[in-house]
Amino acid sequence: MSVLARNRLFNINSDKEFEEMAIETYHYQNKFNPIYSKYSSLILEGKKPKNINEIPFLPIDFFKHEKIISKEKESQIIFKSSGTTGTRSLHYIADLDLYEINFKKNFTSTYGEIKDTCIIGLLPSYQENGDSSLIYMVNTLIQESSNQYSGFYNNDKKKLSRILNKQETENKKTIIIGVTYALLDLAEKFPQPLKNTIIIETGGMKGKREELVKEQVHAILMNAFETKSIHSEYGMTELLSQAYSNGEGLFTPPKWMKIIIRDINDPLSILGINKTGAINIIDLSNVYSCSFIATQDLGFKLDENNFKLSGRLSNADIRGCNLLIG
Repeated sequence: MSVLARNRLFNINSDKEFEEMAIETYHYQNKFNPIYSKYSSLILEGKKPKNINEIPFLPIDFFKHEKIISKEKESQIIFKSSGTTGTRSLHYIADLDLYEINFKKNFTSTYGEIKDTCIIGLLPSYQENGDSSLIYMVNTLIQESSNQYSGFYNNDKKKLSRILNKQETENKKTIIIGVTYALLDLAEKFPQPLKNTIIIETGGMKGKREELVKEQVHAILMNAFETKSIHSEYGMTELLSQAYSNGEGLFTPPKWMKIIIRDINDPLSILGINKTGAINIIDLSNVYSCSFIATQDLGFKLDENNFKLSGRLSNADIRGCNLLIG
C-alpha cells in the first residue's frame, strides 16, 4: 500500500469517508481476491453493493481452509491462530509494515507513547504455539519501549511481581498484556496494589483453567490488584486491527474498523443499535486478505462507535452461517 493510501486509511474522519473507502476496498478485493470474489458472486448474484450493509461478509472459517490473499501479492509472513481446538486459521500477510503502522498507531492513540511505558507480555500459550500476530505485536511494542524491564515474563511471575512493585514504587507507567489464565495465576500467587499499571486481558483460558465469564475474571483481577477497571483487547488472527476496552467490556474500534451486527438466523439481515446478534467486522487494513469478515462472536452496538461482546455462537446458531457457505 502506498504512503498516500496509508495516510488516507489511518486518517478517516467521517462515516462517509469510511463508507467510500469500504466500497473501494470491496471492488479491489472482488477483483483480485479469488476466494472472496467467488463467494461474493454467489451471494450478490450479479448485483453491486451500494453501501456497506450490502457488502458480503466472508465467514471466518474460510481462513481455516482457504488461502485468503490477493492474487497479485505474496505473503511476507503467515500468522496462525492458537489452535487449541481443530484446524488453525491462517492469515497470509502481504504487507507487514502496514500491520506495524496499524497496531502502533492504534495502541499509542489509546495508551500514549510506547517508549515511555514498561510493556509486559504475559502470553505463555501464544508463545508456545508460535506464529501469533499478538506475540508479534507485543514483541514489537516491547522493542519500542525504552524501559529496561519491558519483556515477556511467562515463566517467572515471581520476578514479574518484584518488577511491578518497583515500577509502582517509582510511579512509572506499566501495561500488562496477558492471556486470562496467566493473569489469574498472577493474581492468586502475587496480589498487590497496582495504581500505575494498566492490565489488558486478551481473553481465553486455553484449556488451562475452568472457564469463567468475563465479569467474574475482571472482579477477581480488580480485587487482587486493587484497580478500578480491567482493560480488554478484542482482536483475532484474521484481523490486522484491534478494538480496546478501558473497562466494563465496552469496546471502541479504531476509525478504520467498523462493527456490524447480523441476525443469527438470517445472516444477510443487519440489526440496529442495542440488538444482540452475530458480529460482522470491516477492517480496512485487511486490504490484501479480506476486509469483510463474519465472525462467530455475539454482541451488540451501544451506538455507532462502541460495542459489547455477549458470547459465541453455539453449534445450533451457526446454521445461519452455514446457509452462506452451503
